[in-house]
Amino acid sequence: MDELMKDYAEQSELWTPDGAIVGLEAISSFYSYAFTLFPKGKTELEIKKMIVKDNKVYIIWTADSPVVNVSFATDSFEINEGKILWQSTAFQMAQK
Repeated sequence: MDELMKDYAEQSELWTPDGAIVGLEAISSFYSYAFTLFPKGKTELEIKKMIVKDNKVYIIWTADSPVVNVSFATDSFEINEGKILWQSTAFQMAQK
């Protein structure tokens, strides 16, 4: 978690279908919960497509874990000076 959070700044925003998550503490809480759904060593993640241009990244991915199946997901990022300033995410997920 510490390594992941080094990619974000206090002013970073993560937009989700449930609304905007702003700041390091809130983004850390989001990922803490997400990691419970995707246990390390027990999750298969596949990047289907990645587009990178300048300071923007677009990713389409799928994942399968003992907890959930993500049949489709997308993340977009805007990065400045090595920090993710803006990210959006959306996914189709089913509990197991």
